[in-house]
Amino acid sequence: MGEKRSKFEVCDFGAWAMNVLSSVGIIMANKELMSPQGFSFAFATTLTGFHFSVTSLVGLVSNAAGYSTSKHVPLWELIWFSIVANTSIAGMNFNLMLNSVGFYQISKLSMIPVVCIMEWILHGKHYSREVKMAVTVVIVGVGVCTVTDIKVNAKGFLCACVAVFSTSLQQITIGSLQKKYSIGSFELLSKTAPIQAVSLLLFGPFIDYCLTGKFISSYKLSFRSFIFILVSCTLAVFCNISQYLCIGRFSAVSFQVLGHMKTVCVLSMGWLLFDLEMTLKNILGMALAVIGMVVYSWAVEVEKQAASSRIITSMKEQNVKLLSDGTEHCSLKDLEFGVSKA
Repeated sequence: MGEKRSKFEVCDFGAWAMNVLSSVGIIMANKELMSPQGFSFAFATTLTGFHFSVTSLVGLVSNAAGYSTSKHVPLWELIWFSIVANTSIAGMNFNLMLNSVGFYQISKLSMIPVVCIMEWILHGKHYSREVKMAVTVVIVGVGVCTVTDIKVNAKGFLCACVAVFSTSLQQITIGSLQKKYSIGSFELLSKTAPIQAVSLLLFGPFIDYCLTGKFISSYKLSFRSFIFILVSCTLAVFCNISQYLCIGRFSAVSFQVLGHMKTVCVLSMGWLLFDLEMTLKNILGMALAVIGMVVYSWAVEVEKQAASSRIITSMKEQNVKLLSDGTEHCSLKDLEFGVSKA
């Protein structure tokens, strides 16, 4: 049991590490690709369509080669999930465009309590006091090191609400679909990715036009920008797979909390690679966020051990009751047998 648990924990860490590394990598690649100082490729929604197209191709090759199996999931559920996921992508893009970076960061931080409330409403899930305290510490820490100016308008606020709600619902739905249909993370991704790819490639250019005022057809593609698009798509495959892996292994709340480690890594990488200013406020905020993540991991482990103890105690009580009922039943039979023999 100990060896099995150790292997499971290694797989958990591997899934989380893959998500952090691929997410940080794709942010760095997209920063170079989209920034005016880089290649000025400002078509974020269409780029996401490219990401899911490559992911779909990888899933198709994997199924054809026999590395993964295709399980049945109703088409209406796949379409519903794709609508929610694409709404999340478009909402986040509009959120960033219409609001200040400070409010955008606050909206991302608000996803943790929103996910908690939605899991409580949809699945009746409850959280211990320690988990709530750890989540609060993480939110405060990330907020301190990322939130600067806060400006918002009515349209921006509405887009932020849609983005937060749809992203939270998407992450909860991934976990529930995996459990409901006993389907692996990659198998589920290979089913949803083609629908998302087609819809994003169809509607993405128009969404990007609303954001930038330009169509992708006006962009002059160079060899170097093409290479960066390929790098971004490759990292997106690992990012998408690891996201499904993490939500399948952890809860949506755990994924959000651990995901803020990416924010800390991005800030650190920006400081090392792009000469971004690192103030005492940033350092203190990152330290507080890391402490919150450590405390959260400990609180979740304590919660798991308490749940296991309750299950073991319940099983022992049931076994004692069964033994007691069996003994009473045997005594009654012996008494009846003795009487009949007399």
